[in-house]
Amino acid sequence: MKVIFKADVKGKGKKGEVKNVSEGYARNYLLKNNLAVEATKANLKALEQTKKKEQQLKEEELDEAKQLKDTLANLTVEIAAKSGEGGRLFGSVTSKQIAEVLKKKHNISIDKRKIELDQPIRALGYTDVPVKLHPDVTGTIKVHIKEK
Repeated sequence: MKVIFKADVKGKGKKGEVKNVSEGYARNYLLKNNLAVEATKANLKALEQTKKKEQQLKEEELDEAKQLKDTLANLTVEIAAKSGEGGRLFGSVTSKQIAEVLKKKHNISIDKRKIELDQPIRALGYTDVPVKLHPDVTGTIKVHIKEK
């Protein structure tokens, strides 16, 4: 019997796949537990529509990420911090602080985990910080650390 999986089933199939399974397994387990539906013409057409919609959403996400990348490229985030001799900071500037300043001053919300800061910034001056906006799009933010 051909079924369309509605959820991942270990060892059998992933969500959205159309596969042949034994009739007993389909009727007694997959259909009963709402893990799959029978692969009728109507259900196959609905699956195709769903896949088209998902593809369109992915393309829109990618476009938004590219626009955000362009916006961030023209942006400088300024953070004031206390510093000592030679431009060394007392403490450091973390990705959390950068995300907070972006939200407050520029109204751009980026998750702090997407800001790829290898080590916290510990000196005054300009630093380019990479930001993972999408699996295919990485932008950079120019961060200016100035003395308080």
